[in-house]
Amino acid sequence: MELHYDRLGARLTAIGDAGIEHDRLGTRPVRLGDLDLTYDRAGSRLRSIGAAPIEYDRLGSRPCTLGPWKVDFDRLGSRIRQVGPYAVDYDRAGTRVRTIGPMTVDYDRAGSRPKEVRLAGGGDDLTPDDLLVLYFVLHWVRSQAEAAAST
Repeated sequence: MELHYDRLGARLTAIGDAGIEHDRLGTRPVRLGDLDLTYDRAGSRLRSIGAAPIEYDRLGSRPCTLGPWKVDFDRLGSRIRQVGPYAVDYDRAGTRVRTIGPMTVDYDRAGSRPKEVRLAGGGDDLTPDDLLVLYFVLHWVRSQAEAAAST
């Protein structure tokens, strides 16, 4: 299943058949397929994906739950390692997500952005939970990379 981007390659516009709509300014995704994406009042933190609320730690910097699932991070607290039943693994450098549960993420030639997601055992149909967790993890990784680049 392909991940589609806008003409400039900057914004994710679809995951397979699930389109991603952006706000009027085009800066923030507001819909994933038929799921609304909601943010906090400042507009900086994702608060829910459809009916799945996202709760944050006491400092408000890291998500600790996604819907009914606990979100676990590595020892340094920067990389998601587990979302409920979905283990998240990275490449050797620890910068790119390689697997999310049964999904393998492949990157473009430059290795800078996810291009395709493959399901274990073949097939092209993500379950609603797969789509939810895939978007959540990719959103987190991208937001962390953007935050690091702006400092």
